Amino acid sequence: MRRNRRVKILATLGPSSSEQDIIEKLYRAGADVFRINMSHTDHDRLKMLVQRIRSVEEIVGRPIGILADLQGPKLRLGTFKDGPVMLENGARFTLDSDKAEGDVSRVHLPHPEILKALEPGHRLLLDDGKVQLKVVECTDTSAVTEVIVGGKMSNRKGVSVPDSEIATSAMTEKDHKDLVAALEQEVDWVALSFVQRPDDIAEVRKIVRGRAGVLAKIEKPQAIGRLAEIIELSDAIMVARGDLGVEMPLEQVPGLQKQITRACRRAGKPVVIATQMLESMITAPVPTRAEVSDVATAVFEGADAVMLSAESAAGDYPMEAVSTMDKIAIQVEQDPNYQNIIHAQRTEPEATGADAISAAARQIAETLKLAAVVCYTTSGATGLRAARERPNSPLIVLSPVVNTARRLALAWGLHCVVSVDAASEDDMVDRACSISFTEGFAKPGQRVIVTAGVPFGTPGSTNMLRIAFVGSDGKGSI
Repeated sequence: MRRNRRVKILATLGPSSSEQDIIEKLYRAGADVFRINMSHTDHDRLKMLVQRIRSVEEIVGRPIGILADLQGPKLRLGTFKDGPVMLENGARFTLDSDKAEGDVSRVHLPHPEILKALEPGHRLLLDDGKVQLKVVECTDTSAVTEVIVGGKMSNRKGVSVPDSEIATSAMTEKDHKDLVAALEQEVDWVALSFVQRPDDIAEVRKIVRGRAGVLAKIEKPQAIGRLAEIIELSDAIMVARGDLGVEMPLEQVPGLQKQITRACRRAGKPVVIATQMLESMITAPVPTRAEVSDVATAVFEGADAVMLSAESAAGDYPMEAVSTMDKIAIQVEQDPNYQNIIHAQRTEPEATGADAISAAARQIAETLKLAAVVCYTTSGATGLRAARERPNSPLIVLSPVVNTARRLALAWGLHCVVSVDAASEDDMVDRACSISFTEGFAKPGQRVIVTAGVPFGTPGSTNMLRIAFVGSDGKGSI
């Protein structure tokens, strides 16, 4: 199964899409990676979903990526004694460590770490930013606030603190258990929510120890301030626009999306654009024009993947949502402006053999109009370097490691094939040409370019490229 687009589609599984036949239909409609949201998934259900995805993988004969998305710390208010209260603009409202039920003047905040982090002038956003408070005075056990934007407030509503760095890990006890369970099921990616600092990523990496890719979700202003360090420590990044749009002014989010996308491209790390991409398709069979433009913008920008959340997890039209995203991406990538925009963002290769080889392969492929660029990779690093170049020619990645092929399913343009490693240079050329032919990328008489490392089977040793003809039998010759 060959995709007619380079950008990947990440689809969330949920009540609308948990059955194996639906998962298969979603894959055939265009989903490349499946997201399991651990906020709503226990460990038995996680195991069941992974097994169903792997069964679909066997049926379609293609590596499929699985991402387990950890919930992260959910900050919430306590409860109110007599039901919801109405907070009026200009009123005083106190959040404190007293466990008594709240009223119109105060409520329990069961997060001492927030109370310790607050300072006068800091904002608190309640219920996804619908109500805004500003701290007037505070101690380690209470914060007196002024209501800047009032509204109705009820039990257990969410709290965001955009101006405060909370001295707590991005991983809760639940996340730790979920992470261990996800690794046991051999998921390909784990996503860490509410990352504030590079240390949050380092903590997860110690547990993961290379068994899965670590994806950092950028949804807090504190992460924006340390973006370069977070990108460096992560294997991939997600622009989680939902919470980012709550904690920062909405008008800043599109610019940040572009900034993060380009920073990831420079670093050669996959970047996913997420949240509300086709939101109206939760209840409607077609999207709004604005949503189509939103998906198109992410594709034009060169994002590695675009994500569906509730649209595929709990919506009425999961297949249609994936199919719509697929059609938008295909159309954008055929637009005359697409290649110009992608080319304009290209950055100089880093001073490594793998980067130099990847850049040369892209340039040769474009100059000679070759049918495909074929990369041999064990760890996946060469595949990511090739994707960073964003070549016009199709990108085929051959790996003897099935986990590498699954992980690379998230990266731009990579058509991953699990294949035993080459035994010799002739075998390398034959295998590359044969797979380019059988996968529908090259016809007899066309040429492909092959990159690999000598000695064969040594990770991180990409140091060779060859141009090869595809023979009438599908085999290759130099």
